[in-house]
Amino acid sequence: MRALLILEAISAASEPMTASGVAKVLGLPKQTVHRVCTSLVEEGFLMREGSGHRLRPALRLREIANGILHASQFHTARHLVLKQLAELSRETVNFVQPGVAGMQYRDRVETDWAFRVNLPVGSEVPFHCTASGKVYLATLSPADRSRFVSTLDLKYMTANTHVNFDTLLPDLQSVRKNKYAVDNEEFMEGMIAVAVPVYDQNNRYFASLAIHGPSQRLGLEDVVKHVDDLHAAAEKLTHVFFA
Repeated sequence: MRALLILEAISAASEPMTASGVAKVLGLPKQTVHRVCTSLVEEGFLMREGSGHRLRPALRLREIANGILHASQFHTARHLVLKQLAELSRETVNFVQPGVAGMQYRDRVETDWAFRVNLPVGSEVPFHCTASGKVYLATLSPADRSRFVSTLDLKYMTANTHVNFDTLLPDLQSVRKNKYAVDNEEFMEGMIAVAVPVYDQNNRYFASLAIHGPSQRLGLEDVVKHVDDLHAAAEKLTHVFFA
């Protein structure tokens, strides 16, 4: 039970916590919390950040969360929201979450157009040159965003890819202000995308909801027209997962 309470406290925090901070929040002995946290790190449920004093959820804990949210009733409800948005936009709709090395496609509904861009569920795409990735980066605090971006390999994908921190960071600032991001053939030549954030009940980023299609059919003005519909669908997803 102590391990579960510790995981709950760290998962609910807006930033990484120290073991001492967790002990204070839970009212548990510091030595006990330090011991349990060490075991949770060793088993892959938590990971240490920076100097090693602060703790945040690691891959194994995130996989548990994803597994729970992929349970049949959640998956079905989520897929219905995506399907409604796909029918409204007539383009492919994606539900995307941060992974270890990039954004991961967790669910999608394909357009009924014969000509489409194929990125199947399970695909992992870069943070820096996708609409879903830029939405995620923009939700981080300015300090955390700068630190995170400084660790990225700003790999060249197309002529429009941000390969310089000095151009990416201002773009992310605009994304945060506008509450949506676009991918203007930054990840793949011939693909245009737009994405918005999905929040949990505490207004914390949870996932990205995106629409994409070929540039032969879509321009930036076309995808931006779907921003309001994306936000409305994102609110539905928040209700599905957290109400």
